[in-house]
Amino acid sequence: MNGKVAVITGGTRGIGLAIAAWMLEHGANVVVSGRDADRLNVALKELTQDGGSAAGLVADVTRREDAERVVELARERFGRLDVLVNNAGITRDGLILRMKDDDWDRVLETNLKGAFLMTRAASKAMVRAKSGGRILNIASTAGAMGNAGQANYSAAKAGLIGLTKATARELAHWGILVNAVAPGLIETDMAAALPTDARDALLAQVPLKRIGTAREVAEMVGFLAGDGAAYVTGQVFHVNGGLYM
Repeated sequence: MNGKVAVITGGTRGIGLAIAAWMLEHGANVVVSGRDADRLNVALKELTQDGGSAAGLVADVTRREDAERVVELARERFGRLDVLVNNAGITRDGLILRMKDDDWDRVLETNLKGAFLMTRAASKAMVRAKSGGRILNIASTAGAMGNAGQANYSAAKAGLIGLTKATARELAHWGILVNAVAPGLIETDMAAALPTDARDALLAQVPLKRIGTAREVAEMVGFLAGDGAAYVTGQVFHVNGGLYM
């Protein structure tokens, strides 16, 4: 990743922060975005404490203008854009019988529309640069197998898998590879917010009998961003300890 430039949305904590750290460790320049200014500042201090080359921007990926500003920051600060990681996501869980319209809309907007807006903005920059590129979408096991109480989240992540495959076909002409990584039960704030009984029920279904780490997801993303994955596109890679096979 030496000299490459990577944008990670939702890069201020959890899986996004772990991906940003992995990229920096392997020589990339990194731009992270998030909606919380204080959290963004804390993340940037952590990422740059060992001399890493990182920049950040407070941005809401559901806004076209913000998506374009994130891409432009990468080009202005580092001169190019090689990798986009669409990681920004939220949950608003609830049974379908009680789910409010707003809970559906917000999750679909952030998890799916945000990835579309970022992909469009980044792919335009990559096509103009004529140097290829990688787009990595952080999906979820829920998008493949469904998850009770998460109809909105499961639908958004399933849509993200469809977006991955469609854009992989479209962008291959310009040497832009698009893949998805689908984490299962990972030790993040999102997982910590699950009710204990729901968390335990999920863990009981994991053959490896443990919760995964954000770093383990970052390792898969890093592989797909690197030279070793030059003949891989349109695929979904599950990092879930066997929860879904």
